[in-house]
Amino acid sequence: MDSPTAVAPHTPHDASMTGRLKPNSLGVLGILFFVLSAQAPLTGVAGAVPIAVAIGNGAGTPATYLAAGVVILLFSIGFVAMSRHVVDAGAFYTYIGKGLGRSTGSGSAGVALLAYCAVQAAMYGLYGATVSSLVEHYADVHIAWWVWTLITMVIVQILGSVGIEMGAKVLAVFVLAEFSILTVFALVTLFKGGGPEGLGFGDSFSPHAALQGAPGVALMFAVASMFGFEATAIYGEEAREPKKTVPRATYLSVAVITLFYAVTSWMLVSAHGASRATAEAGKALESGDATSFVFAPIAAQFGAWTDDVLPILLTTSLFAGILAFHNSANRYLFSMGREGLLPHGLTTLNRRHSPWIAGTVQTVISLALVIPFAILGKDPVLTLFSWFSGVAVLAIMLLYLLTSASVIVYFRRSRTDTRTWNTLVSPVLSALGIAGAIWLIIENFTTLIGGDQTTAVWLQLTVPAVLVLGLFVARLTRKRHTVTQ
Repeated sequence: MDSPTAVAPHTPHDASMTGRLKPNSLGVLGILFFVLSAQAPLTGVAGAVPIAVAIGNGAGTPATYLAAGVVILLFSIGFVAMSRHVVDAGAFYTYIGKGLGRSTGSGSAGVALLAYCAVQAAMYGLYGATVSSLVEHYADVHIAWWVWTLITMVIVQILGSVGIEMGAKVLAVFVLAEFSILTVFALVTLFKGGGPEGLGFGDSFSPHAALQGAPGVALMFAVASMFGFEATAIYGEEAREPKKTVPRATYLSVAVITLFYAVTSWMLVSAHGASRATAEAGKALESGDATSFVFAPIAAQFGAWTDDVLPILLTTSLFAGILAFHNSANRYLFSMGREGLLPHGLTTLNRRHSPWIAGTVQTVISLALVIPFAILGKDPVLTLFSWFSGVAVLAIMLLYLLTSASVIVYFRRSRTDTRTWNTLVSPVLSALGIAGAIWLIIENFTTLIGGDQTTAVWLQLTVPAVLVLGLFVARLTRKRHTVTQ
C-alpha cells in the first residue's frame, strides 16, 4: 500500500537535494504571463472559436467558455488549497502523490510530461507551417516548415537556458501584443453596440443558446483553449512568497482567461450576427482558412492593415506558447530527476539556476516527435498539430481529475485544512465536471484530431499506457531503493 505522504516537498535544508531552482524570480504578473502564454490566446481564438461555432453550439459558444471557466475555477479552489502545503516544480504529480500515493503520483508525472511535450510538438507543427507560409507570401521563397521548426527549437533552448526572468520578458511582449488587438476589437465592438443584429446577449448566453446544437463539442474546444493552467504551481519554487503569489496568480489567471475568451467569442459572434455566425464559421472551415472567421471582422473594424499584422501575431502567439511549455516540461524533468524517477543528471543547474540539462532533454524529445512527420512528408497541421493536440488535451484532463481526487483524500486524512468548501465540495464538483469533459473528449476524439477512428483509438491509448508505464517505473525504483538501503 502506497504512503499518501511519500512525495514530500523539498526544502533548502534537504541534505539529499542537489539542485534548487532560483527562488524569488517571479511575482504574480510574471507567473500570469507564463500561464497566458501557454494559452496562446490568438491561437486559441483563431483556431478553436470557428470550430466551436461551426460544429458545436453556434452562437451559444460564449456561454460554453463561461461554463468551462466555472469548472476550472472550481478545480483551482482545491488546487490552491494544496499549493499552500506543497511547493514543488512537479506540481500535479507531487499533488497527486500526496493524496493517492507515490506510485500514482509518479505515473501521473509521465502523463504530465506526455501532455506538455505533445502540445509543444503540436504547436511546432502549426508554427512551422505558419512561418513557411508567411515567408513564401512576403519573400516569394519556399522553405520547408520543418526548417523553421528546427531553427526555433534552438532559439527556445537558448531562451530556456538563460533564465526564467528572460523567458518572462520575452513572453510578456508577445502576450501583450496579441491580447491587445483582440481585447481592443472586443471592446470597440461592444461599445458600438455589436454587429448587424446588435449585441445579441440572449442569443449567446441564454440556456437555450448554450444547449443548442452540440454543446459537448464546443465545451471540448473551450477546455482545450484553457490548457496550461498548471504553470501557476510549477513556478512555485521560483516565486516570491509562493503561498501568496501562487494563489493570487491562479485566481487571476482563471478570471482573465475566462473573461477574455467569453467576451471575445461573444463579440465575434455579434460581428457576424447571431443568426449567421454558424454558417459563416462553416464557410471559413470549408475554405481551408478557419482564421478568416476571426480575422475578417477585425479587418472590417480596423482596416486592411490587420491582414498583415494578425498572421505575424499568430506566429508570435505560437512561439510564446512553445517557450512556455518548454519551461514547464523541463521543470517536470528536473523534479522527476530529483525524486529519483529519472536520471539524477536532470537536476543539473547552470549559473543562472536554470535546469539546462532537463531543457536539452526536452528539446531532444520535441525533435524526436517532430522529425518522423517531416521525413514522411506529413501535413504538419492536419497530422502533427491535430493528433498531438488531442493527446495533450486528454492527458491534461486526466491529471485534473486525479488532482481533484487527491485533494479530497489528502485533506480528509491530514486535516491540515478543514474548510469544507475548499477541500471537499469544490473538488467534488470539479471532479464531476472534469469527468464529464473527459467523456465528451473521448466521444468526439476523432473530430478533435481530424483523423480516422483507428488513429484516434491508438492516440487515446497512449495516455493510459504512459500512466501504467509510470506506475511500473515507480514501483521498480522503490524496490531498487529498498534493496540498496
